Amino acid sequence: MIGRATQVLSRATAGPLLARVGVFAVALAALVVAFPAELRASYITGVLVILAGIAAILPRSRWVTVTILVAVTGWMIATIGYEESVELWRLVALASFLYLTHSLAALAALLPYDARIPAEVTVRWLSRALAVVLGSAVLTVLLLSGANLGGERDLLVAALAGLAVAIGAATLLASLLRRR
Repeated sequence: MIGRATQVLSRATAGPLLARVGVFAVALAALVVAFPAELRASYITGVLVILAGIAAILPRSRWVTVTILVAVTGWMIATIGYEESVELWRLVALASFLYLTHSLAALAALLPYDARIPAEVTVRWLSRALAVVLGSAVLTVLLLSGANLGGERDLLVAALAGLAVAIGAATLLASLLRRR
């Protein structure tokens, strides 16, 4: 196993390694933002670092999903168990880090360790990912500010509209997969 790791590291190029470092960084950021400060002050920080590291080393495995689910669980523990208030910046940051973790892991999973990646490919991927993050953040702020105007009835309408959009997106993706 150590021989294989040495061989991989000796042949590795900067692009795939940077993708994996990116997975580690955004996964760890998601975990840190999600968990309450009291838990982060304990030994659990080491566990979170190890979990983010495993996701970065094995981006093609289920460990990425486990890392994302642990972050979501941490968010639930913070908001329900520790009764921390839901702050907009923290919600947007967590969603952005989770999206970037998933997206970067997908990119890292496709790249062999010795791949030479042209700079325009990296810039194009990064610009698309950041456009999704920025667009989502702006849309979230606009929707939340609009939802606060009408009370509970507007929140119900927004939840049902979100459900309809999710079902529509799933239907569209399923139809696109059938065409292949």
